[in-house]
Amino acid sequence: MAGNRRAARIGSAVSGGTAVVTILVAMVTNYVTANPPTWAENSLLVWSVFGVLGAVSLGLVLWERRLAGEPEGGARPVALERIAAVSGHSMNPPAVSVPVRGRDAELERIGQLVRGPGGGMVVVCGAGGLGKTTLAAEAAARARAEGRVVVWIRWRDDATQLGQDLAQAAHILGLPEARLEEARTGRVSLVDAVWEHLATVEGWLIVVDNVDTPTRVGPGSGALSAYRGWLRPHGGGALLVTSRDTSPQTWGPDAGLLALDPLADKAGGAVLLDAAPHAGTEGEAEALAARLGGLPLGLNAAGTYLSVPTSRHRTFATYQHALENEFGDLLGAEHPAAATDPETARRVVRHTWDLSLDQLHHDGYTLARPALQLLALLAPAPIPRTLITPSLVTDATGLPATAATVEAALAGLHQYGLIRTPPATAPETAEPSVGQLQIHLLVREVTAHTLPHSQLTEALNAIDQHLSQAVTALADLPGRAGWPLARLLAPHLPPHLDRSTPQDFMTALGVLDDLADVLSSAGAHSDELLLRRHVVEAETLQLDPNHPDILGSRNNLASALNQLGEHQQAAALHRQTLADHERTLGPDHPHTLTSRSNLASALNDLGEHQQAAALHRQTLADRERTFGPDHPHTLNSRNNLANTLNDLGEHQQAAALHRQTLADHERTLGPDHPHTLNSRNNLANTLNDLGEHQEAAALHRQTLADRERTFGPDHPHTLNSRNNLANALTGMGEHQEAAALHRQTLADHERTLGPDHPHTLNSRNNLANALTGMGEHQQAVDLHQQTLADHERTLGPNHPATLGSRNNLANALTGMGEHQQAAALHRQTLADRERTLGPDHPATLGSRNNLANALTGMGEHQQAVDLHQQTLADHERTLGPDHPHTLTSRNNLTAARALLNAPSMWRRWLPRLR
Repeated sequence: MAGNRRAARIGSAVSGGTAVVTILVAMVTNYVTANPPTWAENSLLVWSVFGVLGAVSLGLVLWERRLAGEPEGGARPVALERIAAVSGHSMNPPAVSVPVRGRDAELERIGQLVRGPGGGMVVVCGAGGLGKTTLAAEAAARARAEGRVVVWIRWRDDATQLGQDLAQAAHILGLPEARLEEARTGRVSLVDAVWEHLATVEGWLIVVDNVDTPTRVGPGSGALSAYRGWLRPHGGGALLVTSRDTSPQTWGPDAGLLALDPLADKAGGAVLLDAAPHAGTEGEAEALAARLGGLPLGLNAAGTYLSVPTSRHRTFATYQHALENEFGDLLGAEHPAAATDPETARRVVRHTWDLSLDQLHHDGYTLARPALQLLALLAPAPIPRTLITPSLVTDATGLPATAATVEAALAGLHQYGLIRTPPATAPETAEPSVGQLQIHLLVREVTAHTLPHSQLTEALNAIDQHLSQAVTALADLPGRAGWPLARLLAPHLPPHLDRSTPQDFMTALGVLDDLADVLSSAGAHSDELLLRRHVVEAETLQLDPNHPDILGSRNNLASALNQLGEHQQAAALHRQTLADHERTLGPDHPHTLTSRSNLASALNDLGEHQQAAALHRQTLADRERTFGPDHPHTLNSRNNLANTLNDLGEHQQAAALHRQTLADHERTLGPDHPHTLNSRNNLANTLNDLGEHQEAAALHRQTLADRERTFGPDHPHTLNSRNNLANALTGMGEHQEAAALHRQTLADHERTLGPDHPHTLNSRNNLANALTGMGEHQQAVDLHQQTLADHERTLGPNHPATLGSRNNLANALTGMGEHQQAAALHRQTLADRERTLGPDHPATLGSRNNLANALTGMGEHQQAVDLHQQTLADHERTLGPDHPHTLTSRNNLTAARALLNAPSMWRRWLPRLR
């Protein structure tokens, strides 16, 4: 520094001397020309004076120029002149004034890169508004706190300026000025000199923020992924880039991509509470965060608004409610500076995505903005890729479109993070899926909000037309080919019905009903329920209360509810529909008989077996009389009656009906028809209850294979077959194989139906039973306790499934030696089963047998013998002398008598001999 100041002083003196000499030359010239003295006539003397002054002047000029280009220690390169000229902007990272929420994993990954050996490049990427700059600033602050050199560079869409900034960063990190001089003179490449030096220095972090146009990074026109330009992954420290470009092809194989997702509700709620701590509860903050889709830019905008004392809406709840009617004012408002200032546009929800759309348009993706507007008019749910056809784009936007231009537009939107495309096959199953497009909630709302009203009607009409065509084509597909597409289309259909005119209302109803039928066949009952409920609500507003379509729709809604385990709601709705059908159509109308059959099935699922059996008997008789013995409805009634009889413990009668129904189904519908497979499954269940485990297992294996082939691995019927096969294996003593199947089925039920569905609870109960058979009593007790609590909560204390859970928990406790607790549960269960199922039901007899076993464990041998004698007599009377339950009763009675009559010293050994 001292040398630089000395050179500056000398340079100033030289410049002054040069000026003085120049003035003297001018004065002498003027003097000798205006008033020539005597000596001026001497030409030799005059030219000598001019020569001396000219030589001095030239020498001073050369000396001045050398001093001007000479830094301390040598020549001052032009590169540093340029650096000095542009160093007016700060290269310090921006301060982070609030906690960064929900990004711990991302910060740790960046921290590992910064702290680890070898350096590298990580690209934090995603759509605008996800908080990329904030994340990078927090990472920079942490690196600086660890004592590392941190340089922050903001990409300004100018490769030359980026080069100057990186050269200055390298100079800060010790790049010799002699090396820069070599670059100035063209002996080496400046970009290579910078990165060759950065490769030798460790521990630094350079952030290049907002590189949203990576093709312009340079130098030159080569691809960034070739790593010959200004951004390279080969430094000794860490290069952190933020960008909206999410394409791996852009950044190359050696760059680590860190794609940001929206914040989870909990983290988003924390962001809101940080900004407005008095605006509501944690739950209300998380609800608003979910409404805003976890987008940090939206969360910050909402938090800033709520923190202002003069805002109209001061709480999370009122702000969320206001979004429904005031979205344009709260989040969709324009900013006057956004059109000319990209940095302002980045910070405004209304404008931030325009930057990406403008860039895509500039790059030739002219359909990107229209395509995004089209997607925004569909429901906030995944959109099937096959729906976005060139004809739809043209019909909706009026713009010419081809398959190639539509594909390019969607690819561009995906590259900039404005849409997402999950994989075409669900990873957890082998079930084929459909390509889908996902658009963030706020991107959708802002895009739809900014669509000119003049384009809205035409676009929605085109969407409705193409949705209808898609459903029509779907209904004609064979087998399960259309099921994945049906699931994706379901949430987009209700708005189609809402937009229908009175003239096309019935046509739109038919479209929803057709799709709901496909979903029902697919076992997608949650999606089906969405459509069934919407149809009933729309018909209630538009049609007469007694219109046949309303009654049919109500029946379909009740059936969907029953499939989802909502048996109470289903039964109530079926009762109402049955009464209306009988009143308007008469007792023998097919719709009336369907209502009665469905009510009986719901009652059976509620455990009201006697009432269900009576209704099924009546319906079977009426259907045989009106349709004949071979009609599918008649066979369905016979199947349903057999199931109810089996639940009543009438296994022999149930098996006979199932055998007859299976034969008729195979004869009239073929071996692979769903009704045939259902009959075979039900016959196998009844055989298993009769103790014919080998035959039951063989039928279940066959049915499981056929259902996997025809329905797929995740269909409820397939999962039911796997569960039933496992039960038969348990009956055979194959507990290991049974437990493995039950674990798989439980996981699939939880994933597809949820944790509280009756099928899920049944799977958990059955797994616990298999664990008991394996001697894993503690695991079994834990599962049974959880299942019992869930059954009591969802089905009530008296439902047969609840009583079964209590019985099974008591059995597991007996296995652990907790005989007192087990006996108490068995007494309670026995009383409840006698009251609800009757004294002769197999489940009641099972409870009495289990109570006697618990009493044996307690040493109450006389009570145990008495109960076993009663149970054996009832089993022989109701099931016959050779039924497995009868044989078990006889064995238990023999063991109990032996214990009663044995000397006390022997009693502890005899139970082991049973």
